[in-house]
Amino acid sequence: MTDVKRAAGKAENSDALDLVIRGGLVAYGVIHILIGWLAVQIALGEKSKEASGTGALEYLAKQPLGGVLIWVVAVGMVALVVWRLLEAWQAYQREDGADQVKGVASQLFKGVLYGLLAYSALQVAAGQSGGGGGTTSMTADLMKMTAGQLLVGAVGVGVLVYGAYYVYQGWTEKFLEKLDGRPQNAETSSAYRWLGKAGFISKGIAIAVIGGLFLYAAATHDPQKSGGLDQALQEIAQQPFGQLLLTLVGAGIACYGLFAFARARHLSR
Repeated sequence: MTDVKRAAGKAENSDALDLVIRGGLVAYGVIHILIGWLAVQIALGEKSKEASGTGALEYLAKQPLGGVLIWVVAVGMVALVVWRLLEAWQAYQREDGADQVKGVASQLFKGVLYGLLAYSALQVAAGQSGGGGGTTSMTADLMKMTAGQLLVGAVGVGVLVYGAYYVYQGWTEKFLEKLDGRPQNAETSSAYRWLGKAGFISKGIAIAVIGGLFLYAAATHDPQKSGGLDQALQEIAQQPFGQLLLTLVGAGIACYGLFAFARARHLSR
């Protein structure tokens, strides 16, 4: 066990890992910028676009050198998974009690999200479409279980809380804690602040809508009412002033991507 601790600590402090994490954050930022771009395209009436992680990856794959770029994104997402696993290990070592459970669970949850993007990137690289029915299929499977409606409702509440936490981070500017050695230049620092604020709040809103879709599916016992990011953004587009709202949310998600670039430059881990 001592050897495992020593190896984990060495990896955690590795300059090479630091470099690949920065690369992974850049890839993560690119995905969000593309999602924001696709969301704006939907707001402008382009219904064939899919504003999701998979949609962004498929869009990227169609660009010049797209096949190479998809593999770069996949490697970057795997690097972020490794980072989160190491952070979970460190939280397990450093914390006790409730803080330990919270720290480990938080890092593992983020690792799962990065892992799903890595899996989607590998599917796209292999020429397989991610498809749009994954969330509905998962909801249908949950519905078939004992107390399935409650399970779907619990997922909805969890996603809703997760989205609200993003909004909270954006509103209170707690996201600035993710940056290490922020620039002293006032204009650059202000730009980071506003990029993060717009990005975290917009992404939080989109995630909260996904949670709302799960809750609606639970209430109506209809898996078709649930959905992922693309369906959530489509729902925003259908609201009063939906075109404007979706454009703003899409621009905000793109800002989140730009903030990821800033985070890669001023990495705090």
